Parts: sequence; structure tokens; C-alpha cells
Amino acid sequence: MMRVRLALAALCLSTAALASDHLDSPKVIADPRVDIGDIYAWTSADGGRLNLAMTIVGHVFDKDAEYAFHIDSGPRFPDTTARTDIVCRFASMTQADCLIGRDEAIQGDPSRPAGLLSASGRSRLFAGLRDDPFFNNVKGSRDAFDLATATLKQGVPRDAAGCPAWTPAQTAAILDRWRHTDGGPARNFLAGWTPAAIVLSVDLSLVNRGGPVLAVWADTTVDDVRIDRMGRPLTGNGLLAHLGSDEEADAYKLAYNAATPDTADAFVPVIAKSLALYDGYDGHCGNQLMIDRAAPPAARYTPLAKLLADDRLWVDSTSATCTQLFAVELAALPDGDRRRKDCGGRTLHYDAVNVYRSLLASGTNDAITDGVRADDQTHSDAVFPFLAAPNDAKAAYR
Repeated sequence: MMRVRLALAALCLSTAALASDHLDSPKVIADPRVDIGDIYAWTSADGGRLNLAMTIVGHVFDKDAEYAFHIDSGPRFPDTTARTDIVCRFASMTQADCLIGRDEAIQGDPSRPAGLLSASGRSRLFAGLRDDPFFNNVKGSRDAFDLATATLKQGVPRDAAGCPAWTPAQTAAILDRWRHTDGGPARNFLAGWTPAAIVLSVDLSLVNRGGPVLAVWADTTVDDVRIDRMGRPLTGNGLLAHLGSDEEADAYKLAYNAATPDTADAFVPVIAKSLALYDGYDGHCGNQLMIDRAAPPAARYTPLAKLLADDRLWVDSTSATCTQLFAVELAALPDGDRRRKDCGGRTLHYDAVNVYRSLLASGTNDAITDGVRADDQTHSDAVFPFLAAPNDAKAAYR
């Protein structure tokens, strides 16, 4: 665990971590049973259900913890008017008690692959060990970050907004390291990793009281104290420290986990500073998603920083076609017409790391790659419980 912790500290700016949100503060590290690795949310192919998945770093659930999905709903992005909470407790790995809103409950053994159906038949639950679908070249990303940090220490100039002016040769070297592992072909650091997973498929009528646009986030709590939270992939680990100390990064992450999307504006300044650094990774300052070129330098990155601080995962439930991370957010932009029939959210197959980095570096979804394009296992966005069964049910945390 300490070896993993040290690796993550070196990645405080990089969007690569062991998974989208792993090991993001000392409080979370203390109990991996309540450490959220990733969350996923997407609509079913028949357009009638919302599919949800949460991976937990530990291999067992904490009997004293609550594991919750929060689904805000509204008529359009970014307006939400109602919230439905799905709260689960696990007395053991074979005894679950989940409440969906106020009226829908699932109780019993959720460990069989077919899942546990609610009495009404409107929701289904699985909980147990599964292969994690997140894929990521952690070592290559760390090498790229180390090189970028070294060049900054050598005096790479920055513009008035804080974006580094790396030379073409420096940019090429950084991106080349990102695409390799130890100088060779890129490898998925998470291959074979097997966390505990909570998987739900619920009728949309249970979660869309406010309207068809859904905003999803998750948290874990013990004795009403929030331990971890997550919405979009990577925001918590990737943007809360801008070349600061480990202690500074830990303080931000502890505060971030204690906050909610409603109170996240306090993190806009620190996220904006990190965005300035990401903007230069493709060798061009000023082409990041949502950058305000007309604003004073200090405010150039504020629009995207505000969007990312409220890190709920947005799903358009009127669409059963899900192809693009950030699709709902992109559809709301002036040139977003081609995204307006995409559910967005996050399926098990989205190339989240590469899309996220690319949007932050160049405003496109394919400018940067870590060389890993798919997971080593075959997952299904259509067949419950979606996440692949582990090759080795005793697979240890890596």
C-alpha cells in the first residue's frame, strides 16, 4: 500500500491514478473498504433504465458504512430540481439492504451474477468482486509528469495565465513518454485488478422526478461522516494540487471529499491553476475546452474550472446511445449539436483518461493518449452485472 501511495504522490497533477479516484486522501487510505475507485452511469439500450456501477478499493464492504448514489434530475443541463438517493448497507458480502428513494427497497443476497431483484421488479442489484473496467498506463503517465516537472524547474516560461510554453521538442518528449511504459509498449497498470463492486439497474421512473437530465455522484459515509466522494472520473485526483507539496494536496482532497457538488465553488481557483498547466501539454496555450480567450489572464480558465468543480456525472436519459464522456456538457456549448443525441455519462468502455486529458490540453477528445485504448477484460454495457467476472477471485490489490 505504501508503494502505491508514493506512486500516487508523484502523480498529484497527472490525471492518471490507480483508478479515477483511488487513494485520494489519508482518511480514505486508512480504510480501502470505503475508498471509491470509480463510478459509472449510463442508460440501457432499451432506454428504460439507468445503469450504475461503483467500484470499491477494498475487497469487502464495511458493515458500518453507507454506500450511496445520488441522482439529481432536471429538465435540462445544468438545472436540476429533484434528488433521489440510493443508499446501500452490507451486513456481509451476502446480505445487502438498499433503499432507492423512499419506496423502493432491495434486500437479500446480492452476490449471484444474475443479481437480486426488488419486490416491485423495477430494480436489480449485484454486489461482489468483479474485474475493474478502468484502464490506465500509470507508469507512462508518471514518466511524462516527471519530465514535465523537470522542465518547469529548469525555467520553462509561462504566459500571463500560467500556461507553460514548452518547446516543440519538449512537448514531443513528454507526449512520447505518456504513450509508453518503461520505454516499451504501453501497459494497463490495472490489468487483473479486482475490487468490490456495487452494480444497479433501475427503472428511470425511480430517479427522474425532476426531469430527464440526470446528474450522478456517489459517496461513502461512516457514522454520517463522508469519507470519500466521486462524480466524473479523475477530477478529485487530477486537479486539486498544482505542483504543491503532498501535505497541500492531502488538505485539498480532504476538504474536497467533505464538500458536495453544491459547495464545490471553493475549489475553482486551485482547479483553474491546474488547468493552466494542462493547457500547455499539447504545445499550444489557449485551445483548452471552454477557455475564455477574451477574459483577463487570471480568469481565462474559470469557466471550465467551475464546470469541473461541480463534478457530477451528467446523463441525458432521453437517449439510449452512449458514446462520449462529457457529451451532455459538450452538447450545451454553442457548437454542440452533434452531441445532443448522446446520453453521455460514463459506460464501462469509455477511454476516460485519454478523453479527459485531451479536452484539458486541446479542447478535442483525441489529442493525447497514454497508449492504452481498452481494458484487458471484456465487459458489457448491456448484460447485467456488466463488469467482467475476475480471472482470480483472490486477486490482491496492486
